[in-house]
Amino acid sequence: MLTEERFARILSLIDRKGSATVTELMKEIDASESTIRRDLETLDKTGQLIKVRGGAISKNGSYTTRDDEVVLRQQRNVDAKESIAKYAASLIENRDFVYIDAGTTTEKMLRYITNREAIYVTNAVSHAMKLAAIGCTVFILGGEFKYATEAIVGEEAIASLSKYNFTKGFFGANGITEKNGFTTPEIKEALIKRQAMASCKESYVLADHSKFGQISAVSFGQVEDATIITDQTDETMKNTYKNLVEVVQ
Repeated sequence: MLTEERFARILSLIDRKGSATVTELMKEIDASESTIRRDLETLDKTGQLIKVRGGAISKNGSYTTRDDEVVLRQQRNVDAKESIAKYAASLIENRDFVYIDAGTTTEKMLRYITNREAIYVTNAVSHAMKLAAIGCTVFILGGEFKYATEAIVGEEAIASLSKYNFTKGFFGANGITEKNGFTTPEIKEALIKRQAMASCKESYVLADHSKFGQISAVSFGQVEDATIITDQTDETMKNTYKNLVEVVQ
């Protein structure tokens, strides 16, 4: 296969899916790992895609219908996520009953959590392990395990959530718009987020600036349902979203 043909197929696949791992591209294009990595490097340098560890993401489109794998999402806007996560962790107080949603930004909260008096519930296996390792009391939901986001989803998890009354909940989102609210690509995960948010006295959505204006397939809450913690705002955003908290990196 000619180089230009490989480039075209890589870009077509990534634009269609939003992102792809090196393994996926090797299988789809029938090329070696070294060839795919070299192609991604070239396409990144020419501004046609964004290369991240383990794969690449598209520079086109604002509508997503699938979740990227954790390895891809962990590489995006790292500094912003750190600042957002640190501020969010500081909001946890003694005797809080806290829900922490699966996600790469909520995961970054864990290194900043120092309050061991609070009780934590999560639908992320990795979150539960890290909280337990620092001496926190933590419960994990039961249900179906979703590989792409390393989250527990499904009817059993929803049933468990309906029994809880959280003082605070921290959530991730793939997209935020005034019309569509908070969105995520997959229905099962959206239902978990929706139920958990409904069970919280105070809800916080952790979202770096790149999430605004993006739309995913399923809404799980309206923008007035939660305080949005982000890293960059402007006057238009402040006028549109009345419940923004901007953190300084």
